[in-house]
Amino acid sequence: MDVQGTVAEGFEPVRDAFIRNFEQRGERGAAVAVYRDGVKVVDLWAGVRDAESDAGTPAGSGSGGAAPWAVDTAQIVRSATKGVAAAVPLLLHQRGQLDLDAPVGTYWPEFKAAGKERVLVRHLLSHRAGVPALDRPLTVAEAADGSSGARAVAAQTPAWEPGTDHGYHAQTYSWLLSELVRRVTGRTIGRWVAEEITRPLGLDLWIGLPAEEAYRVGRIGKVDEPPAAAGGGLKVRPKRSVAEAYRDPESLTRRAFGAIDPLPDENDPLYRAAELPASNGISTARALARFYAATIGRVDGHRLFAPATVTLARTEESAGPDRVLVVGTRFGLGYMLHGPASPLLGPGSFGHPGRGGSLGLADPDAGIALGYVTNGMRKGVTADPRAQALVRAVRSAT
Repeated sequence: MDVQGTVAEGFEPVRDAFIRNFEQRGERGAAVAVYRDGVKVVDLWAGVRDAESDAGTPAGSGSGGAAPWAVDTAQIVRSATKGVAAAVPLLLHQRGQLDLDAPVGTYWPEFKAAGKERVLVRHLLSHRAGVPALDRPLTVAEAADGSSGARAVAAQTPAWEPGTDHGYHAQTYSWLLSELVRRVTGRTIGRWVAEEITRPLGLDLWIGLPAEEAYRVGRIGKVDEPPAAAGGGLKVRPKRSVAEAYRDPESLTRRAFGAIDPLPDENDPLYRAAELPASNGISTARALARFYAATIGRVDGHRLFAPATVTLARTEESAGPDRVLVVGTRFGLGYMLHGPASPLLGPGSFGHPGRGGSLGLADPDAGIALGYVTNGMRKGVTADPRAQALVRAVRSAT
């Protein structure tokens, strides 16, 4: 396996696990990066840029070719975008511009409709707002137009009494967070992230892909599921799996993930250019790791979260059976926390996986941040075997 990049002494197990993902777990193209105490210690990439390309066909052969994953290849990271987007309200709170305990309607009066007047800002971040699904799904065009989603969630009647339970807001998180940020700052969330996070830190990461960067982004595709023995890690076996729940068209699971119908083509340039902070962020592994490193410490002089904000990110707000994901999940304010459904580096870790593979996380106790991106999408939502193999390797090296 031709793996490019660098590994610091002591982190060789990460390279070994990365190679095994290609040899044993069907990886097509991927990258992984790790920071320790603000310093990059792992930066690896391998495979092909486009998941559907033929790895046995040389690039430029006239039959499609298999362009290799390059040093600057970026990829859509699906729900790992949520971890980046969640930093925006936390930073606004840190700056005194947003009260996490205020009703959302304080900033967005229309949201008080249909029994949501007591939904707090912290409920949006911890998936307790009660609006993971819409009575009428949005088209792709509506989802991306910057206004239809906000109107839909503002008018939506909650599926449960807000604040009393939690369920993953898989798609509606986009419009909830986007409109809240717009009401508070006057800027779109993609612009805010670009101006306040990615430019200062020098990140190749976008919520709303600029046309001039599109050439760098690989195409995602489905890859075969590995044999059960190859996945490793902790298996969660609820009475009803999320896959079974998703197959039921009337389930809250199906309705939550199907809040955009039909499902968008994630390789479509128009979809990638939209600002959907729940699902369509595009990033390199290096940028995702660097972002998380800056949430817990200084990276080349830049730090995002004050210690009190780190505490907010990793303090449990929601735990137990998830009304959408079925399994027991744990959330802080905007971030998934370490647990059986989504194992991270350790008990104090926070981060966010992307459905089908990608993962970003930080562990303040170990001083570690990790980013993993892939073009090979699988069915899993929270604990992809490839990502978990890399997490275990990092754990063994620290």
